[in-house]
Amino acid sequence: MTRLFTALEIPSPVAMHLSLLKGGLPGARWIDPENYHVTLRFIGDTDGRTADEVANALDRVYRPPFRLTLSGLDCFASGRSPHSLYARVEPTPGLVELQAEHERILQRLGLPAEGRRYVPHVTIARLRGTSSADAAAWLAAHGDFRVPPFDVDRFVLYSSRASTGGGPYLIEEAYPLAA
Repeated sequence: MTRLFTALEIPSPVAMHLSLLKGGLPGARWIDPENYHVTLRFIGDTDGRTADEVANALDRVYRPPFRLTLSGLDCFASGRSPHSLYARVEPTPGLVELQAEHERILQRLGLPAEGRRYVPHVTIARLRGTSSADAAAWLAAHGDFRVPPFDVDRFVLYSSRASTGGGPYLIEEAYPLAA
């Protein structure tokens, strides 16, 4: 079984800016910069046949390149406990349309619909035992984070190990966007 997801890569200069945010938050397990990405669609554990079908179906995506902006930081929480720290991604029409196309393609292949609302983001840390107060203080100190927009000219199909949160991720296929 292979765990798959589609995503946008983060350019090295942007990843460097994100990596400079590391530190000062108790309970944070910081993601390595080479594993930063914007998930388009989590697919999950798949057998070889399904993985091949997914890879072939994604090859038919025909979308123009677009620009992406990371602006601000936030946390995902379960109940009252924060569990992930992330950089917000502005949901441009190009991004939203690409993500929706991935969702349609995967459902046509018989995969279940994604149950959560799509929130474009780049996870920068996983949190364990971090208090809401500590997370709020860290966000207050760093929450105005912003980098210049960058061009997106491809998306990728990543694989990951089920037991390893936050990477390492392997690019299985890369799909250029239409120019």
